[in-house]
Amino acid sequence: MADDSLICSAKGCREPAAWGVLWNNPKIHRPERLKVWLACDAHRETLEEFLSRRDYFQRTIPADDVPALPPESQRR
Repeated sequence: MADDSLICSAKGCREPAAWGVLWNNPKIHRPERLKVWLACDAHRETLEEFLSRRDYFQRTIPADDVPALPPESQRR
C-alpha cells in the first residue's frame, strides 16, 4: 500500500508515508479494533511517543502491510 497517495498524518506534513502506526483508545475501542496513523520516517517516533504517553500505542508496521489489517481498522 505504500505509494505516493499515502501521506504522513503529522500535522502539516505532506511527505509520503512509510509506516503505519497502530493504536487504539482502550476507553472507547475494543482491543481488536486498531486505528492507523500514517507516518513518514521523520515523524514516526514523534507519533509513537504521542500515542505512548496516552497508552494508545500498539505497534508500528511498514505502510506496505497496512492492507493486511482487519476490515474494522481505519486509516486517518
